[in-house]
Amino acid sequence: MKIFVLIVFLSAYLFLILRRGRQFFVLVAAIAILFLGRAISFKDIISSINYNVLGVFLGTMVLSSLFIYSGCPAYFATKLVEGSKNVGGALLSLCVLSGAISAFVENVATVLIIAPIAFEVANKLKVNPVPLLIGISISSNLQGCATMIGDSPSIILALSSGMNFMDFFWMKARPGIAFAVELGALTSFFVLYLIFKKYKQAVKNIEKVEVKTFFPLVLLVMMMVTLAISSFIKNKSDYSIAFICIFFGLIGLFWHQLQHRESISLVKDLDWHTFFLLIGIFVLVGSLNVNGIIKDISNYLIRITKGNKFFAYTIIVWLSVFLSSFIDNIPYTVAMIPVTKLVAISFGISPEPFLFGLLIGTCLGGNITPIGASANIVACGLLKKHGYEVRFKEFIKIGLPFTLVAVATAYIFIWLVWAR
Repeated sequence: MKIFVLIVFLSAYLFLILRRGRQFFVLVAAIAILFLGRAISFKDIISSINYNVLGVFLGTMVLSSLFIYSGCPAYFATKLVEGSKNVGGALLSLCVLSGAISAFVENVATVLIIAPIAFEVANKLKVNPVPLLIGISISSNLQGCATMIGDSPSIILALSSGMNFMDFFWMKARPGIAFAVELGALTSFFVLYLIFKKYKQAVKNIEKVEVKTFFPLVLLVMMMVTLAISSFIKNKSDYSIAFICIFFGLIGLFWHQLQHRESISLVKDLDWHTFFLLIGIFVLVGSLNVNGIIKDISNYLIRITKGNKFFAYTIIVWLSVFLSSFIDNIPYTVAMIPVTKLVAISFGISPEPFLFGLLIGTCLGGNITPIGASANIVACGLLKKHGYEVRFKEFIKIGLPFTLVAVATAYIFIWLVWAR
């Protein structure tokens, strides 16, 4: 049975990696084959879905769309560009802003927010937009794992491991993963500085953007404050985090309908592809757990590391970096979380250093190649629409050093802080 499950699982993942056909239908077909082959039951299918993750993803997705609609991000971007001393500073400031936004807004949405300003800036200042869009994309991927709601892998890891919003900042009397990400950002943005410092010409006036409304920003801030407060409440519902995100998302929808009567259009344009993809991936990975394959993988990892915790940690981080540079980080994260936990249990240590290392490697590894993260694919697609073809080598020239510096910094910090 294990061989049968592995064949179905790997075949489905191959389709996901190659992006052949409709990914959700590929997952449905794989799940149907496993069900008919009696590898999983209906009960297994229902229990393997993480409803908390889906709730958080849905609520934050609505608020992200409203935040883009409000015009606030574009307004902040133009203000930053105007305040820059030269073109290089303006380009770097846009990358910094994209990182800041993506800590609370999904990475693809962040790229779509900043890209129009980036193209206008590049056109007005007569610079090539390719390195700028690459910088914006990889910056958003980096900061996406700094908070619980910044990126899908962060949401998945947090809610699969019992972490709350504040745990990303401070957990068990130690600095959380947010500190590791920010240290990585400080060192990796030096790479972008070296790329942009040659642009020393003066900044010209950029077309001003007016803010339509600040209400979505208020809702986003209120949601984060509520999530932070809920972190200190004991014996709360297992689904409290999902309820909070959905609650604020519904308020946003009702407000949008009352003010603009466009809620149906807004709901239709949400990222339903990723939402349903998550459901299929949860079930597919659940089949590995039900049939004992997750345990077999973790036992193999334990054997090859020969009881060396640091070696196991190193493999988890850098293997995640390598694999995530070519495959989607969402299915990889779902598959590796239970493996990582079992490895930590075998060593008799807290799983946090391994889980944080997994998240760093998974989220940042996608920055190496143009196909490693959805935000990169979107950025390259936008460039192509504007007549700029991004070569694989051109992307790696920026993405690889940025990733290696960021991961190495975070990797050392997490081990020093959490290995005790």
